[in-house]
Parts: sequence; structure tokens; C-alpha cells
Amino acid sequence: MSAALTVAIAIVLFVVLAALFFATAARRDRADATGLREAARKDRSHEIVERLEEEEGVPLTGREVERAALRERTGSTTAVVVAPRAAPPAPRAPMDPEAFAVTRRQFFNRGITTMFTLSLAGFGAACLGFVWPVLSSGFGAKIKAGKLDDLLGKIASNREPVYLAEGRTYISAYPVDVANRPTTAKVYTGDVLTGMKQGVVALYQKCVHLGCRVPWCKSSQWFECPCHGSKYNRVGEKKGGPAPRGLDRFAVSVDGGIVVVDTKQVIQGPVIGTNTTGQEQEGPHCS
Repeated sequence: MSAALTVAIAIVLFVVLAALFFATAARRDRADATGLREAARKDRSHEIVERLEEEEGVPLTGREVERAALRERTGSTTAVVVAPRAAPPAPRAPMDPEAFAVTRRQFFNRGITTMFTLSLAGFGAACLGFVWPVLSSGFGAKIKAGKLDDLLGKIASNREPVYLAEGRTYISAYPVDVANRPTTAKVYTGDVLTGMKQGVVALYQKCVHLGCRVPWCKSSQWFECPCHGSKYNRVGEKKGGPAPRGLDRFAVSVDGGIVVVDTKQVIQGPVIGTNTTGQEQEGPHCS
């Protein structure tokens, strides 16, 4: 999956989740507001009923009816005195929503919504930052390895390739006369062959078997993987072990005498049996 497609999928998921959450929060707020209005309407209806009962007369309570029946049986002429009922409290006018502002439930709902939104935005930004390719510098960009003459001189004097940590690659010398042979052009093409004709090849540090970093063995003058014993000659062609092919590599160009390694694309290494330089083991193995 490409980085652009991954970014597009992450953005779509982020927008859908945010829309669902905001819709749910808005529905809760509307439900809370409806509940407040219903409660206020019921309160007003109850107050109206009490006011009408007070104006039309209040019926006797059960206890007062029992007292009246007892006096009638005993022949008492004492009138039944109905204790006046206390006047109901004056109805309270409904509050203006702007007066009490936000209820506690609405406050918590909106607080949770805000925190969730901020968390989701931070997570989305982190995902985009992780999948977004960095093309300005470092691995995945074009890296200037140095002057061609300086690199070749250093390789010859130290008898080992130059390791370019920023590009996770080894810069190794390649015989120019071999690069110009027709048989070499059958194996290598494009900018890999162009770099070889300039005298250098850029080899990816990962073993093509299981991905271990392959160090240089100065005694054998080969790359030797310490994990499972895969071995490659100085230009990354397979010489032994379980590796399915030679070391992968990068395109190389020389601009104004400066070697530029393009690490945006890993180019698959040569097939088993390739040995364009004829270089064999020059000493004991390191692993």
C-alpha cells in the first residue's frame, strides 16, 4: 500500500469518526433540552390545575368526612370546620435559558466532546506524521555521499566500502571496465548501471534473507551476514548461504563530481549465480 493511499484512508476514517461523534453529542444536547422543556410544561400544568381547584373550592379530606359522620351519629350539632388549606406557592416563571446558561449534564457532555475531539485530532496528526514520507533528507530521499574521487580513494586505502549511515547503504567500488561490458548490461540496467560506469555501486545494508544488517568482513573482502551465514562479494553479488539473490541496491548518479544516492526506491539485487567481477574470497571468513 502506498503512502498516499494510507494517508487518504486515515483522513477518511478521521472525518467519519468525528462526524459520528458530533452527531451523537448534538442529539444528546437536544434530548436534554427537550427534557427540560417537558418538565417545565408539566410544572406549569400542575400549577394551573391547583389554581383552578382553589378558585372552584377544595373538597373535604378523608379525615374531615369521618369526623362529620361521627357527629351526625352522636347527634352533635357542632359544625364541621374545614381548616383552610394553605394557599399554594406562587407559580415560578420558567427560567430563561440564557440566565442559567448550561446545565451540568450539558457541561460534561461538551467537555467530553472537546476532549475526545482533541485526542482524535492528535491521534490523526500522529498517524499522518508517521505515514507521510520525508523526502527532504535521510532515508527515503536523495543523499549526497561525497566527492567521487574522495570516496574511491577512501575505499582503496581502507580496503573496505564506505558506510553511509544516513542512507543505510554501503558505497563500494565497481570496476569501470567491467561495467562497460555487454554482459554486465544484461544484468544491471538504469541508474544502477550508470553509477557502476562511474565506478561506484550503492548496496542496501539489509540481508535479503531475513533482513539482518550485513557487515563487511575485511579478511575475506566479502559482506558476511552474522545471522544465517549469507555471503556476498564486494559488489553485492551472492556467494553463499540461504540468501535468494544478491544484495539490493539504490540508483546512483554523479552530479558535478558528487555522488548522489537515491534511497526512495530499493532495487532488487542480481539473481543467484551472478559474478560480473569474478571476485572470490581473499581470506578467512568472519562468521
